[in-house]
Amino acid sequence: MNTLTSSSGLRGLIATAIFGALASSFSAVCAADAGSKPINVNVKFADLNISTPAGARVLYDRIHAAAENACSYYWFKRDADQVRCVHDGIANAVTKVNRPALFAVYNAKNKTPLPTALLSQSR
Repeated sequence: MNTLTSSSGLRGLIATAIFGALASSFSAVCAADAGSKPINVNVKFADLNISTPAGARVLYDRIHAAAENACSYYWFKRDADQVRCVHDGIANAVTKVNRPALFAVYNAKNKTPLPTALLSQSR
């Protein structure tokens, strides 16, 4: 019984180390379930002009792929839980990046739009 626990913990640790190795400008956060600790996935986008629709679409695709990869390291009881994990990870990342073009891409691809009111752009 302990073998399964340490095996899944090791798998999560390895996944976190792999994704942590990707130096980037922000992190997409995915939570496996309410009781688990969220993991951060770094996604590079310094090479993109995310103020343009094309750049925002490329970043959205990168965020989507990172969220799917991160959520695939967990065992979910239902497929809907994995879908929720991916959706929440994407929504959190889009909110964190906080750019109008990325919000527009997200809202075009999802039934429930995110509010597009931007917070301060100063860092």
